[in-house]
Amino acid sequence: MSPPVFRFAPSPNGYLHLGHAYSALLNSDRARETAGRLLLRIEDIDATRCRPEYEAAIDEDLAWLGIAWETPVRRQSEHLDAYRAALDRLSALGLVYPAFESRAEIARLVTAREADGPWPRDPDGAPLYPGDARSLSADERDRLIDTGAPYALRLDMAAACRRAAGLSWTELGEGPDGERGVVPARPEAWGDVILARKETPTSYHLSVVVDDALQDISEIVRGQDLFHATSVHRLLQDLLRLPEPDYRHHGLLRDEAGRKLSKSTNSTGLRELRAAGATPAGIRQLVGLG
Repeated sequence: MSPPVFRFAPSPNGYLHLGHAYSALLNSDRARETAGRLLLRIEDIDATRCRPEYEAAIDEDLAWLGIAWETPVRRQSEHLDAYRAALDRLSALGLVYPAFESRAEIARLVTAREADGPWPRDPDGAPLYPGDARSLSADERDRLIDTGAPYALRLDMAAACRRAAGLSWTELGEGPDGERGVVPARPEAWGDVILARKETPTSYHLSVVVDDALQDISEIVRGQDLFHATSVHRLLQDLLRLPEPDYRHHGLLRDEAGRKLSKSTNSTGLRELRAAGATPAGIRQLVGLG
């Protein structure tokens, strides 16, 4: 029987903070407890925000914490063809369409829709896609693309859900409301999510399920802020015929105001804490693993 495989997958768009340390340590601990493997994946598809110095700092901070991972490290920017192939498979099923509205146009559409009452929001609080690009003819789509107009490739959620009904996942941790065990997936709550853009052939949702499958990840240990996104991931796994991992969502570290930690919070940055004299053992105690 193959050993379990875990992954820590940060984005190099800033320096790691205590919340990252907590998640990385949990993955490392689980790998050690189960005689499993720990992989490091660099999720760097956002070329405008990701920087080499941040990736170097990730390596440095994790090594300082005493975390060891297998090499080579997978960088998403080096595997765009894999995501493009997955997108092509979904397109062949008739589940992908281009939408041409800008963010400002979408905001105006939502405002107009809300004249008749509240417009639905996804679990993160963002409004569901309010446009009608799904109904454009093939000729009109081609005409707009030929003009060079920017666009996002969206998943036709209603059609996708008809192909993959009754999905669930095994929750080994706990959701924000105490969800455990077999959790029903509700991807429809996210509306027509973006799978790629004109300039980038993937998105977080698409790349993460492709990577997890290609890397044989068997247990995904991550924060509760991604608990509801698991519904989208299970849908894509089913549509693409990818294996289903187990999930172990953990609680989030928060600041004094109750907000989850962010990379802009220097007071919780690992580099700042290390410069102030913190030790790896001390970090474990700060995140509740001491």
